[in-house]
Amino acid sequence: MSTWDVSEGHPSPDPAPGAVTAPENPDVRSPLFTAQEYQSRLRCVRGKMAHQGLSALIVTDPANLYYLTGYDAWSFYVPQLLFIPAEGDMLLFLRDMDAQGAFRTSWLPPHQIIGYPERYVQRPHLHPFDWVAFALRRRGQIAPAAHGCVGLEMDAHFLSPKGYRALINALPEWLLVDCFELVNWVRSVKSDAEIHYMRLASRVTTAAMHAAIDAIAPGVPQYRVAARIGAAQTEGDGEAWGDFPAIVPMLPTGASADTPHLTWSDRVLCPGDAVVVELSGVHRRYHVPLARTVNLGPPSDHMLRLEEAVAEGMQAVLDATAPDVPIRELASAWNWKLAAHGLEKPSRLGYSVGVGYPPDWGERTISIRSEDETTLQQNMTFHLICGMWMTGYGYEVSETIRVTSTGVETFTSFPRQIIRK
Repeated sequence: MSTWDVSEGHPSPDPAPGAVTAPENPDVRSPLFTAQEYQSRLRCVRGKMAHQGLSALIVTDPANLYYLTGYDAWSFYVPQLLFIPAEGDMLLFLRDMDAQGAFRTSWLPPHQIIGYPERYVQRPHLHPFDWVAFALRRRGQIAPAAHGCVGLEMDAHFLSPKGYRALINALPEWLLVDCFELVNWVRSVKSDAEIHYMRLASRVTTAAMHAAIDAIAPGVPQYRVAARIGAAQTEGDGEAWGDFPAIVPMLPTGASADTPHLTWSDRVLCPGDAVVVELSGVHRRYHVPLARTVNLGPPSDHMLRLEEAVAEGMQAVLDATAPDVPIRELASAWNWKLAAHGLEKPSRLGYSVGVGYPPDWGERTISIRSEDETTLQQNMTFHLICGMWMTGYGYEVSETIRVTSTGVETFTSFPRQIIRK
């Protein structure tokens, strides 16, 4: 079993409440949250585990690993796993080279961070979870789990079919079941400390959107706009520095703006182009996405029609947002306003956001649409996307919002209209 030297020390898991202070060793980060907050998150997770009848939970989503342990590195392209028993210590399994430095970001003590050997990485007939299963068996973690189901994040981006098969084959005592995004649902209600980081992220968002608007002009290629956005996303705004986003900037332009999720190319912007800019500022993995539409010249009549309808619809949604309001009522408020303009939006209106890693900044839980039965709670946060993708043109305005005790907070303050240049 892998061991490693931690002589440089480990940051204290219990900083002063709300404090974010520099550690004595600048190469070891202080935890972002207090020990009490991390313990509260784990209690909530274990409460949901008990409700689902789970004796253990396997977490592979990097956003959930970060949420529960603070571990943060670009290592999610290889298998990594957090084992959470109903009682006892969590165990974080990483590639050996990553485990040796995990104490630099995670609050976990070194004995709970375990590295698997390099020889298991990207082998055709081996998988790191083969070794993880053996390590769990040696640590006596198999028998207790045999008396109940073990939850697995079946829809996590980085749990491969091969990884799932390795767990099934190596741990026949376990009944592996879908945990249905258990940790993601715990994340859906933010703490005040998390909201603080999202407000810092909003400053990065604002800087990046200003950079985009300044860069968009006739004769400028899309890649140059993307470069300006990327620089601003990293530089941020003072102490609100920028982390890497889970999704790159998206720049659907002209006729191709009828399709979301297009990025950039060497296409040169032309007079009359409408450029949809969707991006996110990120601070310490917390995302605040934002979208606006920039028009190079006077907007067309159909763009003006969308501008009016979207403005009315978004305001109706913001007015309806408050604790204890069902999500479906937000969708209804939006749909009625669009219908009054003879329009409809088949896709969802928004989704829960917060911590994010590639390839997505959404939390994959709550979606703002008429079928969602979730009820709003204070400190839920959403990316509200009023995007209208027509035929040969499109228009998008979005906001990241927080449910407050009495209504709604928007994290940024850009005008909700076509930006004319």
